[in-house]
Amino acid sequence: MIDVQIDQLYAWITGLLWPMFRIGGLVMLAPVLGESTVPIRIKVGVSVALTVVIAPLIGPIPAIPPGSYAGLLIAAQQVLIGMALGFCMRLIFTAAMMAGEFVGLPMGLAFASFFDPATGANTAVLSRLINIVAMLLFLAVNGHLLMLDGLVRTFEILPIGASLHADGWGALIDWSGQIWISSILLALPILIVLQTINLSLGILNRTAQQLSVFAVGFPITLTTGLIMLAIVLPRSSEFLMKLFQDGYQTMARIARGLAGL
Repeated sequence: MIDVQIDQLYAWITGLLWPMFRIGGLVMLAPVLGESTVPIRIKVGVSVALTVVIAPLIGPIPAIPPGSYAGLLIAAQQVLIGMALGFCMRLIFTAAMMAGEFVGLPMGLAFASFFDPATGANTAVLSRLINIVAMLLFLAVNGHLLMLDGLVRTFEILPIGASLHADGWGALIDWSGQIWISSILLALPILIVLQTINLSLGILNRTAQQLSVFAVGFPITLTTGLIMLAIVLPRSSEFLMKLFQDGYQTMARIARGLAGL
C-alpha cells in the first residue's frame, strides 16, 4: 500500500508549481508557442508538460507555502522572468514585421493590409509574409528547442527564490533598441533600390512634366520591389539566424543581470 503524507504532497506540488510559473510566462510571449491563435488550453497544457520534463533538472526548491505572501511574491517573480525571456525572443519577429512595414511603404503596398489575429491589429501583407518566413526558419533550425534549453539554463543562473536586480531589465531594454537597427538592416537592400527609383522618378517628373509619374511609377516600384523581395528574402536566412543567436545570448544576459552577476 502506498502511503502519501500531506507534507509530501505539498512538496510535490511546490516542486512543480514554481517552475511552471516561469515556464508559463515564457509560453505566453514566446514565438510560435505564444501566438494569440494558439488556444489557452493548449498553452496551459504545453506549460504543464514542459514543467513535468524540466522540474527534475532544477535544483532545490524553497520550502515556502504557495498561499503565503512570500509564495505569491515568488510566483510573481517567476512570471516576470519567464515573460522577459519570451519577450526577448518575440522582439526578433517584431523586427521582421517592422522590416515589412519599411519595405511596403515605398513599394506602394502600405494600403494592402488585413486584420492579423496574432497582433490584434491591421498588418501589412509584406510584414505578415516576412514574419511567416522568419517563423518557419525558426522552426527549421530548432530555434524553439534552443529557446527551451536557454530557459532550463536560467534555473542554474537564477534559482527560484533569488532576489532580482535591475540590471536584467536594462539588458532587455538595450536589446529592444537593437531590434530597430536590425529591422532597418533587414529591409535596407530593398529600400536602397526603391528609394533610388523614387528619386529617379522625381527627377523625371521635373524634366518631363507631361509624363504622369503616378501612372508610370507605381507599376515600376511594385514590380521592382517584388523582384528584389524574391532575391533578398531567400538570402536573409543568415541574418535571421544571427538574430536568433543574439536572442539566445540576450536571454542568458538577462538572467545574469537579474541574478546580479
